Amino acid sequence: MILADHGAVVVSSNAAARQVFPQLRSGAAMADVLPGWLADAHSRLAPAGCRPDREDASDATAHGAVGDRSFEAHPTVRGNGSVVWWLVEDTDHRLALEALRMERERTAFLTRASNLLLSSLNPERCMDVTAQMAADDLADAALVIAPARGGLLPVISCLRGGKPSASSVAASAEDVPGLAEALQGFPPVPSRWIDPATAPAWLIPDGFGPVGSIVVTPLPGHGVPVGALVLLRTAGGTFTEAEEVFARLFAARAGAAMSAARLYADQASITETLMRELLPPTLRQISGVDYAGGYRPSKSHERIGGDFYDVHPAAVEGDASLVVLGDVCGKGLDAAVMTGKIRTTLHALLPMADDHQRMLSLLNTALLNSDNARFATLVLASAARAGNSVRLRLTSAGHCAPLILRADGLIEEAATRGTLVGALPDIFTETAEVTLAAGETCLLYTDGITEARGGPLGDGEFGEERLRRVLAECAGMPAEAIVERVQMLAAQWVGTGKHDDMAVVVVSAPRTNHLSAVDGHTRGRYTA
Repeated sequence: MILADHGAVVVSSNAAARQVFPQLRSGAAMADVLPGWLADAHSRLAPAGCRPDREDASDATAHGAVGDRSFEAHPTVRGNGSVVWWLVEDTDHRLALEALRMERERTAFLTRASNLLLSSLNPERCMDVTAQMAADDLADAALVIAPARGGLLPVISCLRGGKPSASSVAASAEDVPGLAEALQGFPPVPSRWIDPATAPAWLIPDGFGPVGSIVVTPLPGHGVPVGALVLLRTAGGTFTEAEEVFARLFAARAGAAMSAARLYADQASITETLMRELLPPTLRQISGVDYAGGYRPSKSHERIGGDFYDVHPAAVEGDASLVVLGDVCGKGLDAAVMTGKIRTTLHALLPMADDHQRMLSLLNTALLNSDNARFATLVLASAARAGNSVRLRLTSAGHCAPLILRADGLIEEAATRGTLVGALPDIFTETAEVTLAAGETCLLYTDGITEARGGPLGDGEFGEERLRRVLAECAGMPAEAIVERVQMLAAQWVGTGKHDDMAVVVVSAPRTNHLSAVDGHTRGRYTA
C-alpha cells in the first residue's frame, strides 16, 4: 500500500510496498522512487489543484512491470485529494494469459497448416506448403529435404515472405549435423549442438546472410520418414526450447500429409500402369479386315469395368484373326481384375484359336479353379479375308448373339449359342459360320447397350429392336462410323442416368481390292 497526496508526494507506505520498492520513503516524490507507469497514473488521477471523486477513480486501475514481476495498482481517492494505491501482483495471471494466447495462436497455426497440407495430395505441393509456412511462422528461412534420389537431395527452400523454390543438390546429408539421422527418422538433436558456422553453402538460401541458429527435425511418415525440415535464424537469433518442440509438432503434421500424398501418388501411378493394360485396345485393319471398337464404362466407375474386347492377329499373315468380346459379372475394379485374368488366359490359348469349343472349355476350367466366384459371357469371332469377302466363325458362350448387317440394310442374327464360362463344370457351344460380302458388317455388343435405360420417360429400355433399327441405318458405313453411331445413340438414350458398361466391336468386309505381290510369291496386300 502506498499513500500519496495530490502533489504526487509519498505520504506513507507499508512494509510490503517498501520490500518491492527499496527506495520508497515518506516525503519523496513519486517520480523519484516509483516506476513511471505508477507516477503517471497518479498524476492523471490527482492533478495539482483538483479533487477527483471516487467514481473517476474506479476506472483508473494501472498496470505495469517491476523488474520481471507484474502488478496492478488500484486507487482509492480520499476526501483531502490524496490517493491510496493498492498494489496486487498478477505476474502468474499474466504469464498464464500470455501462455494461453500463444497456445491459441499455435493451435490456429496448426489447424491452418493441416487444412492447407491436406487440401492437396500432390507431394511437391505439400513440400512447398511446408517450407513456406515454416519460413513465415517458425523461422527466418526453411528447407524441406527429401531422401536422396540417384545421389541427389531434393530440396525445397523458402525465405520468410518469399516463394518456395525447388532444387536438387549433389551433396551428402552428412554435411549437416543431424540431417542424416533426421532423414532416417531418428529424434532431432537440440539446436545448441549444431554450430551454424559448419552449415554448407547449399543449405543457406540466396540472400539470407549469416546463420545464427539451425534446427533440424525429421518429417515422420507412415512407417517411413518422408524427409527432414531445416529451420534457420539469422545472425543473433536463436531458437528457444519451446520453439523447437513446436517445430516438431508442425513437422509431425507436415510429415503425415506428405506421406499420405506420396502414398496416393504411388498408388495412382500403379493404378494408371495396371489400368493401361486393362483398357480395351485401339482397333485397326488387319489382313484386309476392318475392325473398330468402342467402350464406355459404367457411370458409377471410371475408365475400367467388366466389359472388354480384344483382337488377336493371326501368327501367319492371311490366317484368321481372333476377336473376343466379353462381359464379366459385376462392375468396377473387381470385375476389371477378372477381365484381366480372362484376357491373359485367352492370350495363352491363342495356339488353339481355331477350336472355339476347346478354347472356351479350357478358359472355363481356369476360372473354376480360381478363388474368384465371378462368371463371364463371351463371344469369339475368327475372321479371315477370302477375296473380296470375309469368312467368320462365331461362337457365343452365354452372350448376346452377333448381328449381321447386309449391304441392303437387312439385319440377321448369327445362329450361335452356348453356356457362360466360370459357373458350370462343363459348357457347350454352337458355332455359326457367316460370310460377309464387301461392305457388310458383323456387330458384337454387350448387354449394356440393349439394357440401357432412359429415353423420353427415363426408364425405357434401349432394347434389341432399337439396336437393329440403328444398325440397319448404318448400311454401307465404315466400321468406325458404325461404332460411333451406336455409341452416340445409346449415350443419348441414357442421358445423365446410370448405365452398365457398354462395349461394341464391328468386323467389316471393306470395299477393297487385292493386289498380288510383284514377285508372285508373297500374299500381296489389300488397298482401298
